Amino acid sequence: MICLTCDVHHMSLKTGNQLHSDRSEASIAAHFAKLLEQRQLNASYFVSGKCFEEEWLALKPICHQDNIEIGGHTYNCFEPALWHRGCNKLIGSYNGPRWQQNWDIAKTKSVIQKKTGRSISSWRNHMYMHGPYTEALLMKNGISVCCDGVKRHGSLFEKHATGLINFPINIIPDHEHLYHAERTPEWVESWIKRYNWSDDYGSQSYYFSQWLEILKTEVLWREANGLVSHLLIHPITLYLCQGFEALEMIADFLSQFDTIQVSKLVQQALGPDKTQVKESVLLAR
Repeated sequence: MICLTCDVHHMSLKTGNQLHSDRSEASIAAHFAKLLEQRQLNASYFVSGKCFEEEWLALKPICHQDNIEIGGHTYNCFEPALWHRGCNKLIGSYNGPRWQQNWDIAKTKSVIQKKTGRSISSWRNHMYMHGPYTEALLMKNGISVCCDGVKRHGSLFEKHATGLINFPINIIPDHEHLYHAERTPEWVESWIKRYNWSDDYGSQSYYFSQWLEILKTEVLWREANGLVSHLLIHPITLYLCQGFEALEMIADFLSQFDTIQVSKLVQQALGPDKTQVKESVLLAR
């Protein structure tokens, strides 16, 4: 079983990916959503609140596809960055103080509700920034599952004391492990030295063909062992690697497997009373 998740950001954020692209991030994401629909593949799209306000025409087709679940990805992706860095140093929360994070979640959910008519129940923080108030505030705002973080050999689901389900990525991510846009080998080497960066897959980056083979090997192993694969794909990242061909290659590979949206997977994993995660799911490795 494959759980495919995708992140989409507003263009006014001006990320490195966006500055290197000849198309908007939302338009590339819409193209990928259509490729998935043609192959009867399901996915969960985590989209920033500002993207709905600033680029609704590009997002609208995605939101009308039954195979795509919409989730939140913060309102403005933690801008201005200087404020959030200060919060991290002063109170240990990059997400900001409790009131601000609550506002961010509520605002994002409200914007999505107004534009799509959907009430979201899934979430991923921008840059996986998971703060001390995250679980409690997501639950307060009706979010049941958060997909932050990378845990290569972690449990499928992690039940927090608040009741929130944390669902980490267990397949090699794309953005942090692919050479693309400004992320040349020289840039990556400098970044690693400056920040001593690594995740559960280490610090190494790969060219697209190498990365794709690693991803395929991991997915096939998990399928052979009856385990759910949680993939994160940034459509714009793969587009910058090898154009729409890269997105088609991913979609073609995934088409041989069953796919499920995040919220539906959580519903299946919860027991009859909807409060306990089934032991078989918690112990999945």
